[in-house]
Amino acid sequence: MGKIKIGIIGGTGLSDPDILKEGKEKQVSTPFGEPSDALVVGKISGVECVLLARHGKKHTVMPTNINYRANIWALKEEGCTHVVVTTACGSLREEYKPGDLVFPDQFIDRTTKRVSTFYDGKEGSPAGICHMPMHEPYCRHVREILGEVAKELNVSHHSSGTNVVVEGPRFSSKAESKMFQMWGGDIINMTAVPEVVLANEAGLCYAAIAMVTDYDCWRDDHEPVSVESVMAIFKSNVENVKKLLLAVIPRIAAKEWDDIIEQRQAATTSNTMQHGT
Repeated sequence: MGKIKIGIIGGTGLSDPDILKEGKEKQVSTPFGEPSDALVVGKISGVECVLLARHGKKHTVMPTNINYRANIWALKEEGCTHVVVTTACGSLREEYKPGDLVFPDQFIDRTTKRVSTFYDGKEGSPAGICHMPMHEPYCRHVREILGEVAKELNVSHHSSGTNVVVEGPRFSSKAESKMFQMWGGDIINMTAVPEVVLANEAGLCYAAIAMVTDYDCWRDDHEPVSVESVMAIFKSNVENVKKLLLAVIPRIAAKEWDDIIEQRQAATTSNTMQHGT
């Protein structure tokens, strides 16, 4: 069995390096510039992990300005085979309640300002153009493990969901929120794209732990979403997410991944058109 190394991208309120044993900071740069912050390299239950704060440790990088390409490239270069991320999200459905965890399986991309490929023809980029299939963007094998462990820990969760990804940093208007419901969205956030797309291009097994913090603004009987309300829910549930992560990492490492990783890497190669072909 090949060596498993797990990248963890910590979102709002969850980039605590203390979850790693023997954590050491490592400054890296990539052909796409600097990642959001230093990588923290260490172990969880003996499994090698690399932690990265998506918005920077002091939460100074807004969603549009995150260097998603540098973040994913840095984790890939560090030898990661998997990426498990945490993120805050709003709910577009009554049954996805604040405090629940969601392991999304689909996304709808509403972002407008982000580069979503490594293969852009510029110097330092890989050669060719990659038309990456996106029918199953999130790794179902990791999602299954997340669902099993959440059940064992008795954490309220949803083992699937369609994530509407908006540009931000503003929240939705009520009309937008209701439209996203009509489109079949279950949750809404600002960072899944292009992160998940780039992880697929890099041949990594990517999954997300999304924490529902609010009901967005579609409900007439609820206060509209605010930063204050989001952070209050997040703080009260952050321990659940940490508990889940700590239990999930060794479970991922115990699985046989060679064939799955090989298929992912082959998908990148077979869907990349080289110049002149």
